[in-house]
Formats: sequence, structure tokens, C-alpha cells
Amino acid sequence: MTNAPLVDRFARRITYLRLSVTDRCDLRCTYCMPERMEFLPRADVLSLEELQQVVRAFIARGVTKIRLTGGEPLVRRDMIDLVRALGRELGPKAVDGSGLEELTLTTNGTRLALFADDLAAAGIRRINVSLDTLDRARFASLARRDSLPQVLEGIAAAKAAGLKVKINTVALKGINEHEIPDLIAWAHGQGHEITLIEVMPLGEVEGDRFDHYLPLDAVRRALESRWTLSTSDARSGGPARYVDVAETGGRLGFITPLTSNFCEGCNRVRLTATGQLFMCLGGEAQVDLRAALRGPDPEAAMADAFARAMGDKPERHNFVIDRAGAAPALPRHMSMTGG
Repeated sequence: MTNAPLVDRFARRITYLRLSVTDRCDLRCTYCMPERMEFLPRADVLSLEELQQVVRAFIARGVTKIRLTGGEPLVRRDMIDLVRALGRELGPKAVDGSGLEELTLTTNGTRLALFADDLAAAGIRRINVSLDTLDRARFASLARRDSLPQVLEGIAAAKAAGLKVKINTVALKGINEHEIPDLIAWAHGQGHEITLIEVMPLGEVEGDRFDHYLPLDAVRRALESRWTLSTSDARSGGPARYVDVAETGGRLGFITPLTSNFCEGCNRVRLTATGQLFMCLGGEAQVDLRAALRGPDPEAAMADAFARAMGDKPERHNFVIDRAGAAPALPRHMSMTGG
């Protein structure tokens, strides 16, 4: 199989893989999924060995950063075994010095206290933790589970284990918008970065996302009336754009899929737990890597799949939330392709 870098038809080099290891989650956040979510049969999910095989193929083709996602990745039973295996891929392996430079994780934090030390020992250095509120009743209403104490315990355990923590907060009109300054001040006071995210129209949910869509340009203007924000050159490899907050001494990110398209420099692809490679979170085009892995000639099939994927990667996504009652941009839930 060729080891040529993965480059799409818009000359963007793919160096970042977001790998969903399960679509299952122990929360049911209202903007993400319905209460009675139907998850995939476990038999459809890639095995530990298959995940390692596909990761090595991506690394050979120039991927240098992998983020493990879900669903909630820490509910997968062999998750720590996978992290340890992938951690052994860190560092230059090839003659030219290329290899996996960073292995990261996004989690809702409910099981983080159990695994923080293991994650750090396996080579993970920083993680993202999803947290939309510090109010226990609001958390229970939003996540449909009373799990805020476990999440806060997990964040503290991650910090104690030496992991760099970034908080991810979905900005929601009428739910947590008034709490956003307090969340930022709390995160910075704990020594964590925090990134605000616009709600993404993926998958059917019980409510109407339009009712809670909060444009981040409006949030930024409100914050600028309170604090001094200065543009930062910091980059994390993803779509966030950062500012430094003078009064808190911390860094604040914005991910704006709806108000400010960020696709021109996209270096990412996403692999689901069933081996479906999506070239864009907001697109439907996919390539079946599971079939390639399980076929008679995996190397040739993977090379062909990668070539088709690079040809199918779109120039940009087309997310929009412009009216009440509108159908989601895609029927696929975020838990399928990871956050």
C-alpha cells in the first residue's frame, strides 16, 4: 500500500483523525440525542485489533494527531487497552521521522475519575471534557442524568493526573447563556482552557434546536462588554479560534459552524465505530473501511478507499439553523461520528 500523504482535491493535507470508538453514551443530552436512543449492535463495532490496524494505516499516510471520541469513549469496555495500544504508536516510527505526534480524548467526564491515571500513563497529555453548566439541577435537566458531581470529580482527577484539560461548552439560548461568563471564570480559575460551541443540527431530538440556537458572535460581543479579549495565535489542530481574556488570565475558544464557516483549512476526517469514514461532519459521503479491513486484500482495499475518500471530501459543510421546525441538516446523530 502506498504511503503517500492523504491530500484532498482542494489540496488540503489530512493529518487529523477523529476516531469514534463507540456510539454509546451514558448521558442523553437534549440537544444531542433523544431519551430513547437506539445504539448500534456491538457486533457491528470494529474490534480492538481492527481499530489498531486502521490507525496504523492512517499514520502511514501522514496522520499525526488522533482524537478518541464517542458517544462516550470511556464506556467501551476495552477502552484503556486501546489507549495503551495507540499510545505505543506515539513518536517517530518511520525512517523519515514521521509518526503519531499526539493522542487525545473527548469525554463527558462521568467515568474520568476511574481512568485519568491510566490515560496519562498511556501517553495522553490533554483531554477535552464536555460541560455545559455548573448548576446541578440544570445539568440533570439538560443531560437527563444527575451526573454533575461525577463530572467535576473526573475533571479534578484529570488535573491531578497531570492531564491538560479543556472544557467544551455548547452555548444554548435560554438554558446556559446567562451562565457562560461564570463557566469561563470557573474554568480559568481552575487552570483550564474553555471553548464555546454553537449547537449543531445533527440527528432528530425531541425539542427544536432553533429555540436554543445561540450565535457565538452575539456571545462574544456580550463578553467584550465585560472583559478584554485579545486575539490569540494559539491553534489546537481543530476548528476553534482563540482569544486571551485579560481579566481571567485564561484562553477562550470559539467553534462557529453556523455563523462563521471554518472549512478552508480543514485537515480532518472522522471514522465511526463501525468503520465508516466520513470526510466531513456535515456531509453524507462515506467510505466503508470495515469492508476493506475484512476483505481478502485489506492493503489494496484500504488504498482504494483512501483514494475515494480524498476525492469525495467536500469543500465545506452546509450547516444551517434558520427557522423553527426545520429538519436537522443530517439524520445522523453526533454520537455516530464523534464530537
